[in-house]
Amino acid sequence: MIDQVRPAGLDAWIRSQPPGSRPVVLDVREPWELQTASVKPAGFELVAIPMNEVPARVAELDAQQPVAVLCHHGVRSQRVAMFLAGNGFDRLANIAGGIDAWSGELDPAVPRY
Repeated sequence: MIDQVRPAGLDAWIRSQPPGSRPVVLDVREPWELQTASVKPAGFELVAIPMNEVPARVAELDAQQPVAVLCHHGVRSQRVAMFLAGNGFDRLANIAGGIDAWSGELDPAVPRY
């Protein structure tokens, strides 16, 4: 199952993971998007892999770690989360609303584009 988590609820989702797990926020946006707007890791590890590179680079991720996937609005991240679910990942969340919602809900210093 892929949880749908708004940015404002990400901290609660992270806290709900098993003790000792290292949650990852997987940012699947393109490099130019990362340069435009990025999040600061807080209670999670931030990993950036563009969506189209995820299939070739999935081995860089640990299927035992909780992974919350982030994109611009939540569509690409949902597709990547579905791909990960089909490849043995079972603690997954889609960050609904993406970085755009992150700016509005958590950190207005994150530029909107």
